[in-house]
Amino acid sequence: MSKKNYAGIPDKYARIDEAKVVLIPVPYDGTSTWQKGADKGPDAFLDASENMELYDIETNTEVYKKGIYLAPPVTEDSSPEKMVEAVYKTTKNYIKQEKFVTLFGGEHSVSIGSIKAFNESFSDLTVVQLDAHADLRPEYEGSTCNHACALHEASKTTNLIQVGIRSMDISEKDHMDENQVYFAHDLYEDWQEDAIGQMTPNVFITIDLDAFDPSIMPSTGTPEPGGLFWYETLEFLKMMFKKKNVVGFDIVELCPDKNEKSSDFLAAKLYYKMLSYKFKYQNFIEEDEDE
Repeated sequence: MSKKNYAGIPDKYARIDEAKVVLIPVPYDGTSTWQKGADKGPDAFLDASENMELYDIETNTEVYKKGIYLAPPVTEDSSPEKMVEAVYKTTKNYIKQEKFVTLFGGEHSVSIGSIKAFNESFSDLTVVQLDAHADLRPEYEGSTCNHACALHEASKTTNLIQVGIRSMDISEKDHMDENQVYFAHDLYEDWQEDAIGQMTPNVFITIDLDAFDPSIMPSTGTPEPGGLFWYETLEFLKMMFKKKNVVGFDIVELCPDKNEKSSDFLAAKLYYKMLSYKFKYQNFIEEDEDE
């Protein structure tokens, strides 16, 4: 990855000492099992971000002026376990610096490290997973750090809420609290309020882009029909930022296609929207860290 500022923002908004936000790219694709290419996701995301308008109409804000530091990418790829440990240490480091820490993958296994860091840093954490797949296997293809295992540890150590699920192995039911799963085929009128009612005050959001319907997000490694759409997803995210203390988030599984740029741009807009909601509806988080 070439070093440049996120979204091409001026240097004064991209310095680590001034920025309230840290963006950690993790270009890793070591355990994906169908289409490869998620390691190219961060670069495609950053390229698309440079072509966004930086004024958000809905929130009437220019959130980049809060400062967004683009961290050096986590490039450890010698094994899934070492990658997860590198993500964990990097994430924890920036949390300790009292930054609002965000990550962009890479495949979903990167979230094992990010969730661990946030769970150690914020008490009584809820993890909200938007995803087509349950990702609850204890082990897959010889590793506990496979993308198919991305939320297994979180299911045991955090308050996990899953949204958009529409593909899983039957064995994953043993690790799933179905009272806190909002299956894509069964979303009802007030599901968003119900989901928020199950959350603790501190929330970390992990978004696998295959949560979206492939008609609007085709460029993922494992697209599944019948997913979420743009405005219902933004409504849910906005409600979370209004009602809960969102302490950080990651976005994963962009598998870019050089002939299909709309997915890259959706990912870029989604990231910026989430930052816009964060700083429109919440104060910057400086408390509740557990060293």
